[in-house]
Amino acid sequence: MPHALQQHVTGPVLTPSDDGYDDEVASFSTTLGHHPDVVVGATSVQDVVAAVHHARAHGLHVAAHATGHGGPPARSGVLVSTRRLGGVEVDAATRVATVGAGARWGDVVAAAAPSGLAPVAGSAPTVGVVGFLLGGGLGPFARSHGFSSDHLVSVTVVTGAGEVVEASEEHHPDLFWALRGGKWGLGIVTGLRVRLAEVPELYAGSLFFDKEHVEAALRGWIAWTATADPATTTSAVVVRFPPLDAVPPPLRGRTALGLRVTRPGDAATGERVAAPLRALAPVLLDGLGPLPLGQVARIHANPTEPGPSWAGGGLLSHADDDLASVWLDRVGPDADHPFVAVELRHVAGATEVDVPGGSAVSGRGAGFTFSLVALDPSTFDDLPAVGRSLVDDLSPWVADELNPNFGGGLGPPRWSAATSARLDEVRRTYDPDGVL
Repeated sequence: MPHALQQHVTGPVLTPSDDGYDDEVASFSTTLGHHPDVVVGATSVQDVVAAVHHARAHGLHVAAHATGHGGPPARSGVLVSTRRLGGVEVDAATRVATVGAGARWGDVVAAAAPSGLAPVAGSAPTVGVVGFLLGGGLGPFARSHGFSSDHLVSVTVVTGAGEVVEASEEHHPDLFWALRGGKWGLGIVTGLRVRLAEVPELYAGSLFFDKEHVEAALRGWIAWTATADPATTTSAVVVRFPPLDAVPPPLRGRTALGLRVTRPGDAATGERVAAPLRALAPVLLDGLGPLPLGQVARIHANPTEPGPSWAGGGLLSHADDDLASVWLDRVGPDADHPFVAVELRHVAGATEVDVPGGSAVSGRGAGFTFSLVALDPSTFDDLPAVGRSLVDDLSPWVADELNPNFGGGLGPPRWSAATSARLDEVRRTYDPDGVL
């Protein structure tokens, strides 16, 4: 069967016994473990169409893969690798970027920054644009600019029926609604157009507080968020830094709390906004100030090289001092837990406002997100149970919905009943045989 498919595909078609298969299915998270029956390295939209038709003809499921930061692993069927469908073109006049399915956010940031523009991107430059947008997308500009998918202009999709569709507000609006947050089973995206934000100046970075000041800084930050500037997005992460040369000397081998701050605007206003955060406790390391758009990845400083990882999380309706007590008790600097980093992000603001015509985004009512990250593979089997136990303790604050980009190892996404029903209807329309 793969040989027959190769006749219709210009890119590589590989099975588990072929050289290059492991590289083609490799993920940024090396623990993801794709193992499909066949992987297609698509070099064009027509390659994707051929792969879908092949799957339909042989009763196989088909999935897409670009960077491999998350999502369910493909254990059988056909996996379409879209990483060759890269490329970013920025039209500064219209503030629109045309992005290939294999592009990563770092590619878009680099292409847009010289024009004083920025994508409403995720925090990690290595994350794929498509997967992030299909889940909605919450990044450093969440409070000022909303969900990343709110800025989609159009999406080119190969449906489960093998048809090429251009979805937008004007064309196939039902599919476009679903692609803005519906995540899976809607088609294989080959390219998209996304509107960029004008950000002439950016005030951003991190403040770090040593272990003995984590509690005061965390409680103070949560209280500060109640009246936070709506243009400012912040998060609080407790990190157990390893004693490695790659870690800045003041943080090397320490446990510290980092307050990450992103505020589009001038430095003087940013300084005024951040002053109460600097005053929460003695600052161990101050990395907050004017930041070039091209260096936005420095705010969260996510890993840039593939490796083993486990991540889980969820959405919180609100946060208060009682939540801080539970958080500190379970995953604070003195708690016994297996995570290298635990984070609370303040969202709300612009994320609460849906786009005209609506979208399938899950979690617009959330005020905060939480994330748990582990890097030691020996702990991975136990992490779902540890995470679910924490979720149980956080139940008074856990939101009803669970965004597909945040659940990870802690459970499937949850949309409202009405959104779930509408998503099912759209999936039946564009993938009537359940191929995707």
